[in-house]
Amino acid sequence: MNYSKNYIDNSFQLNGYSFSNSAELLNYASKISKDVFLFLEEWFSDSNSVIIQTSGSTGKPKNIELQKERMFNSAIATGNYFNLKAETTALLCLPASYVAGKMMLIRALTLGWSLDIVTPNSNPLENVSKIYDFSAMVPLQVENSINYLDKIRKLIVGGGVVSNPLLAKLQNVSTDVFATYGMTETITHIAVKKLNNFSTLKTNFNQSNFYKTLPNVTIYVDERNCLVINAVKVSEKVLFTNDVVRLISDTQFEWLGRFDNVINSGGVKLQPEVIESKLVKVLQKPFFVAGILDDLLGSKLILIIEDTDDNTSEKKEGIINKIKSLNLFTKFEIPKEIYFLPEFMYTESSKIQRNKTLNLLKL
Repeated sequence: MNYSKNYIDNSFQLNGYSFSNSAELLNYASKISKDVFLFLEEWFSDSNSVIIQTSGSTGKPKNIELQKERMFNSAIATGNYFNLKAETTALLCLPASYVAGKMMLIRALTLGWSLDIVTPNSNPLENVSKIYDFSAMVPLQVENSINYLDKIRKLIVGGGVVSNPLLAKLQNVSTDVFATYGMTETITHIAVKKLNNFSTLKTNFNQSNFYKTLPNVTIYVDERNCLVINAVKVSEKVLFTNDVVRLISDTQFEWLGRFDNVINSGGVKLQPEVIESKLVKVLQKPFFVAGILDDLLGSKLILIIEDTDDNTSEKKEGIINKIKSLNLFTKFEIPKEIYFLPEFMYTESSKIQRNKTLNLLKL
């Protein structure tokens, strides 16, 4: 199947309505959502590309030009990988202003899905009565929808890390849930990992650490052990990421964290995301670890917790004692200081903005 401008699959429906041409669809979209209308207007324009803004979770938001043909190819790849054919019922509950929401629209148009749109919020399934074959969410939406997930048969989760407590909850739902790896430059995901409903005894809870690439994607690591992606169908250039990974095979990898988050403390390189994956056993409230300047160590590890309660030295000491009692942490991974903030800085997709939040401490 090849890309064609203004293509709308005959089976495509939006909120139960069918459309004979793009003008009809644009007229309807203008009445239901400004963001959906503006994107579809750009998609059906004569230009060969669209301009998409990144989320800003790993840096300053920026505009990126994406080729429509490559977005089309990405939609086909997702449909083939998850076996989502014409007349698939799908729910769009992400903002159409970012690439994840836009790609749900393109998949529906291209593959002939019946797509329903609900207002993007933190609990999108609360008032949904239908059963859908497919949807995409961010972790916060999954967390808040855990008791309603049986309304979705297959779910992809992106825009943030699925925490260990949420992963444990997903073992008790019937929905097939997949974490996705990708970025705006790769037009959403180029790799996925299954998070639950493992089919054999050999495939266990721990194997959810490994992402598997989609077809036509080649991966390797650079000298920093950061992932390098060659995905010719969706990107015209090789992408050098700042994601530290461990290669499992030519098609599998384990994500460890961001290279730009690495803390060099006394000559020991600490990966915050690895430490945070252990801290979830101690902390229930939002948190992250970071490094700040230190005369002795160069950088020292600190823990920042989102908490509005009274925070005494006894409370900090109690947290440190819990961390030490688990015997999961090396001595370098135990925070040297703990700080509390009443509210973190977040992106629109509910990712913690680490640097902006850290600046609130005015250290």
